Amino acid sequence: QAILREGLEDVAQFFKAHGSCRLPLSPSLLVKGIVPRDCSYFNSNAVPLKLSFQNVDPLGENIRVIFKCGDDLRQDMLTLQMIRIMNKIWVQEGLDMRMVIFRCFSTGRGRGMVEMIPNAETLRKIQVEHGVTGSFKDRPLADWLQKHNPEEDEYEKAVENFIYSCAGCCVATYVLGICDRHNDNIMLKTTGHMFHIDFGRFLGHAQMFGNIKRDRAPFVFTSDMAYVINGGDKPSSRFHDFVDLCCQAYNLIRKHTHLFLNLLGLMLSCGIPELSDLEDLKYVYDALRPQDSDADATTYFTRLIESSLGSVATKLNFFIHNLAQMKFTGSDARPTLSFAPRTHTLKTSGRIRDVFLCRHERVFNPSKGYIYVVKVQRDNPGEVTFVQRTFEEFQELHNKLRLLFPSSLLPSFPSRFVIGRSRGEAVAERRKEELNGYIWHLIHAAPEVAECDLIYTFFHPLPRDEKAAGTNPAPKPADATWARSLGKVGGEVKLSISYKNNKLFIMVMHIRGLPPLQDGNDPDPYVKTYLLPDPQKTTKRKTKVARKTCNPTYNEMLVYDGIPRGDLEQRELRLSVLSEEGFWENILLGEVGIRLRDLDLAQEKMGWFALGSRGHGTL
Repeated sequence: QAILREGLEDVAQFFKAHGSCRLPLSPSLLVKGIVPRDCSYFNSNAVPLKLSFQNVDPLGENIRVIFKCGDDLRQDMLTLQMIRIMNKIWVQEGLDMRMVIFRCFSTGRGRGMVEMIPNAETLRKIQVEHGVTGSFKDRPLADWLQKHNPEEDEYEKAVENFIYSCAGCCVATYVLGICDRHNDNIMLKTTGHMFHIDFGRFLGHAQMFGNIKRDRAPFVFTSDMAYVINGGDKPSSRFHDFVDLCCQAYNLIRKHTHLFLNLLGLMLSCGIPELSDLEDLKYVYDALRPQDSDADATTYFTRLIESSLGSVATKLNFFIHNLAQMKFTGSDARPTLSFAPRTHTLKTSGRIRDVFLCRHERVFNPSKGYIYVVKVQRDNPGEVTFVQRTFEEFQELHNKLRLLFPSSLLPSFPSRFVIGRSRGEAVAERRKEELNGYIWHLIHAAPEVAECDLIYTFFHPLPRDEKAAGTNPAPKPADATWARSLGKVGGEVKLSISYKNNKLFIMVMHIRGLPPLQDGNDPDPYVKTYLLPDPQKTTKRKTKVARKTCNPTYNEMLVYDGIPRGDLEQRELRLSVLSEEGFWENILLGEVGIRLRDLDLAQEKMGWFALGSRGHGTL
């Protein structure tokens, strides 16, 4: 900090002498001074500086940049240029992946400037709002986006931005082999746009722990990201859209394999250590798989998504990074509540005179449980507000207060553990009484506790409280309006059917809206097909089994070889969806019969087919 202050004084002297200058980052950025109070540094290895410059334009905001010393920013510039070209290819093909691409400029050997994106936070900061183990939890990203987008339409737009940008990041980081991916170099904007920063390692040059690669998954795609996409912890049709976007974006880049190989080949002699020989180019060639058909590449990338989502190593890497960063956290970092978008104080909100927990209510969205309605009275006559909080939010308040005050100053918190059903009516009633006593003692505790910002933030109305004060909103549907299920009974299957060189290709892509089993559990669905008539049952083909889902994704190709066109027109494709039941007979969930003569197979046919009882399929 002392070194930073000395350096800032030198910069201030420069501006006194020269008046203004243009930032190397972009000639259009003209600045006239430094803002010392807004300058600080990051805790990563190179300790980059966070600088804030005064804009010459009196109506313009301060210009914030990062200055790095110790990293070869030419590599970052090259990586960002490749991502920028990918984005141009996608946009030219009518696919806007909502990518955030920032400026980066190398100003000398091992130093340079990077643009700071406003209204963005690292995944680590978002996750540790839920504790140091936040990287193992599914809800932090969704809760953070909900906090910054309280209105339903705002949140749906943020989720849509997240789905597109997350898909673009998955494809770009995989193709370029961007490594050293942890939760401090992946960022999320309040508008839902996700983007990566710090490209110090690429083309598969991963950091090693002994003989073990630190980056074990093909790319970073974790369960908390899937939670945002699905709108919960179960796969929904929005996940199908995400997979389709990834595969479409991947196939569009594959068509330009030679462009990327040529551009990177031009840079072989420039002295970037991780781009120095043909093996580095071969990494990109192998990642793009130019020899594969689009269908094979779609299947391949779908398996990569499944592999990344199932990787525990990524979350463990995030957790280790959280622990490593704890020792750097400054003592001036005050704890905040993860569900409150901003901090409130006694001065800004008005003194609280009394609080009373009136009742508990059963809720089903975003998850089943109980909320507790608290009446808050302030000194201003007649100023009464009602806030809704969950038991987990009360517990978070208590845990954050314990970081600030000794236990002797705080009332004891009700036990989380209960015998029997933890969400039962009796338990909620008992907790209501215990929480009432807790908040009464909190408000009447020592002034340094009762008047602290955490308590005033906790009892300040959130947008959801103001909304609930009017009418109870209808439960939010699981799917966004832009990815709405058609809702036919029995579900639907998405197929791509094509015929070429006496071969019938059936790509089983997704299924949505399957009914649950009779016991209420989700099925273990798989797809089985026959080409009828088939008395010997020689045309049976099967997909893999998806586990515990009503909305599975497969992207598997089933092929029938040696079928002349004349024979094809006499055949019917019988597709069944069954749930694997182990030792018991598999359960039929739905089926569809498709007369192939009804389809013009001169070109690929893709669409959703309704599943039901025995009958012919409609597209």
